[in-house]
Amino acid sequence: MFRGRTLTIATKHGKEAVLAPLFERSLGVRCMVPPDLDTDLLGTFTGEVERRGDPLSVAREKCLMAAAQFNADLILASEGSFGPHPSIPFVSAGDELLFLIDTATKREFFSRELTTETNFHGEWIRDEEGLDHFLQKAGFPSHAVILRASETDTAHLRKGLAMKEEVHSHFNHLKAIHGKVWIETDMRAMHNPTRMRAIARAGEKLVEKLLSVCPACDAPGFAVTRPVPGLPCMGCGMPTRSTRALQRTCDVCTHNDEIAPSHGKAMEDPMYCDFCNP
Repeated sequence: MFRGRTLTIATKHGKEAVLAPLFERSLGVRCMVPPDLDTDLLGTFTGEVERRGDPLSVAREKCLMAAAQFNADLILASEGSFGPHPSIPFVSAGDELLFLIDTATKREFFSRELTTETNFHGEWIRDEEGLDHFLQKAGFPSHAVILRASETDTAHLRKGLAMKEEVHSHFNHLKAIHGKVWIETDMRAMHNPTRMRAIARAGEKLVEKLLSVCPACDAPGFAVTRPVPGLPCMGCGMPTRSTRALQRTCDVCTHNDEIAPSHGKAMEDPMYCDFCNP
């Protein structure tokens, strides 16, 4: 279904560095990045353009933009989000979503990598000691930073700063005017190796999904769709809420089956049983 075809990677931030080798090796496609595709029109991390819509819809829009402008029929896009972890208090997280559209078959596939491995951070800086401390935490200079007059300022911001002399020069310039400076990590992929690793992991998940074919109709994307509860209690034998199996479903022919979950348990501890421990 994919071998020998051209995969268009809809990016302007260098994500093909980790995605192209993976998809070419695994799927037998030829990857290309369309010239002058301005995905920043759909939103920027620094607020010059507000992102409208959730990450999935924005990633889809990137694919459709490339399809319309370059007559592509197999398109891959990525969209990242950063902020508080949805379930771990006081911890920052990165959420990378990869989305692939195949217009020839009218099918869509996606994968997601939610990770606490991120340097996402921003704070006010008032002196060069605080500036150097932030740079050390951010992983500078392999990870670039952004300086601006305030958290929402777009008129005086400087992106992609990866040279210490440049950072200090712009910091001193803004501090002389405003008394303090807002600094944040540059979350664009080409300036953030930590984020690039998360994108690569999302790519591995998507490749795994694409290589998993339905045993009934041979369609790719035969993936886990839901956990199946009912792992029996080792004390009373009654079903618990714990996962007994994972259900895979084909979205083409609706065939489904069940596979064993990764925890490898045949029975559940009675402490998780609603009958033994109501």
